[in-house]
Amino acid sequence: MSDNIEKDHVFARPLSDIKAFEFNESVTRVFRDMISRSVPGYELLLRIIGLYANVFVRDNTRIYDLGCSLGEVSLLIREQANADNISIIAVDSSPSMIDQCRSSNQQIDNIDWVCDDIQRIDVVNASMVVLNLTLQFVVPDDRQALLEDIFVGLNRGGILVLSEKIREDDPGTDQRMIQLHQAFKKMQGYSELEISQKRTALEKVLVPDLESGLITRIRQAGFSEVYQCFRCFNFVSYLAIKS
Repeated sequence: MSDNIEKDHVFARPLSDIKAFEFNESVTRVFRDMISRSVPGYELLLRIIGLYANVFVRDNTRIYDLGCSLGEVSLLIREQANADNISIIAVDSSPSMIDQCRSSNQQIDNIDWVCDDIQRIDVVNASMVVLNLTLQFVVPDDRQALLEDIFVGLNRGGILVLSEKIREDDPGTDQRMIQLHQAFKKMQGYSELEISQKRTALEKVLVPDLESGLITRIRQAGFSEVYQCFRCFNFVSYLAIKS
């Protein structure tokens, strides 16, 4: 991480009223620091997504980065894709995130930064779709339809990259993974207060699927080839290929 990235202190002071977590301007300013200190293995996960782009993106197709935040995935795909005449559609519902993407990448002409609900996006002629820590913020009842729409919009041989925080099927294992994740965040410099307040803010906003339920969702959407290619504690990433 660069030294000039603003440090995350969003939950550092006691809050009398902890509101539901939002990807607002305060979070946007510190997001790069926040996510790298909150998601174990995040930098490796980004590099893996870049590798997928190199292997699977095809000429004359579209790539969709759904829930693009500050656009790191889109920029990596643009850099790593070994294909001609591609267009990248990077979508986020946070105006401050998209404003930052646009202002920081004014010279880039093949990424379309779109501020919208990802469920309103029509996926067509896609060789790659990325949901990187995004589906967990979609209302659970809407998740299956979104995955099915993505499957329909992918070309044969196209891929879905789905990275998520999950709940373990076994409650004991789930608690152990939560314990290790919290220890990771403390190691990254977060205080008990910050961890507790952020957890409260996220409680009804980020709703993880059971691991078995997430795999079932992917397969029911139509994907027969599903690989778990990344895992660290309660964070996983699946590569699903449309056969």
